[in-house]
Amino acid sequence: MGVISSVLFEILNKPSLGDVLGELALISVPVWVAILVGLLVGWAWKPKWATTLIGGDDLGDPTVTPAPAPAEEASSGFGLMSGFSSLKSQWPGCMIFDVGTGKETTDCGSSRESEREKLAVTEEDLEHLCQLVEVRDGGPTWLHMMDRTLPTMGYQAWRRDPEVGPPQYRSRTVFEDATPELVRDFFWDDEFRSKWDDMLIHSATLEECPTTGTMVVHWIRKFPFFCSDREYTIGRRIWEAGRSYYCITKGVPCPSVPRRSKPRRVDLYYSSWCIRAVESRRGDGQLTACEVLLFHHEDMGIPREIAKLGVRQGMWGAVKKIEPGLRAYQMARQSGASLSRCAYMAQINNKINPDYLMSLESTGDSSEIIDAEKEKPWGVPKILVVGTAVALACSLDRGLLTKAVIFGVARRFAKLGRRL
Repeated sequence: MGVISSVLFEILNKPSLGDVLGELALISVPVWVAILVGLLVGWAWKPKWATTLIGGDDLGDPTVTPAPAPAEEASSGFGLMSGFSSLKSQWPGCMIFDVGTGKETTDCGSSRESEREKLAVTEEDLEHLCQLVEVRDGGPTWLHMMDRTLPTMGYQAWRRDPEVGPPQYRSRTVFEDATPELVRDFFWDDEFRSKWDDMLIHSATLEECPTTGTMVVHWIRKFPFFCSDREYTIGRRIWEAGRSYYCITKGVPCPSVPRRSKPRRVDLYYSSWCIRAVESRRGDGQLTACEVLLFHHEDMGIPREIAKLGVRQGMWGAVKKIEPGLRAYQMARQSGASLSRCAYMAQINNKINPDYLMSLESTGDSSEIIDAEKEKPWGVPKILVVGTAVALACSLDRGLLTKAVIFGVARRFAKLGRRL
């Protein structure tokens, strides 16, 4: 330290400013050379402890190859920030935008592995839906439930009972004079849904990915009488093959929405559909109608037989509301109404290679669709049925059980009892 001080003192005592600056420049050259050598050695060495300090666990893994930053970013100040980000992970294909916080939180689409881990809906879900559409999922037989017709809509429904889990429902709805694109937007548009679905009392988008169109939405549905509301956190995404759309929605965990006692969270929820153009029933050979194949099940939290009878009684009443809602939506779009955010996201679709789609449709074991057997009447006294219904209505408040469902089931049993 004393040597350095004496050298600096001698330099500062030079007779002119030029001599002082010259001496300082000569001394600084070895210092800068040493710094550059140290940087080169450190970069070539890349010790694990240094990687840990900057949080880049993947940097020392030879199997992880960071994707290069865009050229325009490399030529600007943001290129440096991109370089530091690549030390932590691969460069993301897109960012999931957290609507609640206004922050870009999670990358999606950067690789097949990261897609499985971070996207709410993945290609495995697409494969499962394709197998359901082609009746090749290897599940139980679909039993026919009903067949209804309106002037501009036809509806058919089936049900099956897996060994584990709630009853599953399959329906085929055909809307006349409607395009697949309109129907796709209609079912995705939560803002407009509240105008025809009187059970939806709250909807909000929690996350969205503007590259894949993946969304996580929050629903609260109102049930009548004294049944508490139900809460859903739903992941959804759309794939496109020509003019066929594979729309998947399912319940997903969402830590940003804390679980509460009320409304009650519905964890097991699946509702997905295939939308495609079909020939009109007018028989003119034109593909002016739209077919919707829907597959739905959710945990109702009530005994299976009561749930099946309740759904059977209320199914057509709920379905009839869809057709006027679609026509109102059709008129609004024709009048030039602006797209909601959800409808805009419905138009961000993942393209499916036709060969890949054919491979999905050909996998799995075939299932079967047949007519349901006639139900055998039960000899239950009417007074017992009514008394049981009253007891249930006054004591149970779980799942999708409502007083309307309970008394509807009771009336059904009572009618069966009178036939004996």
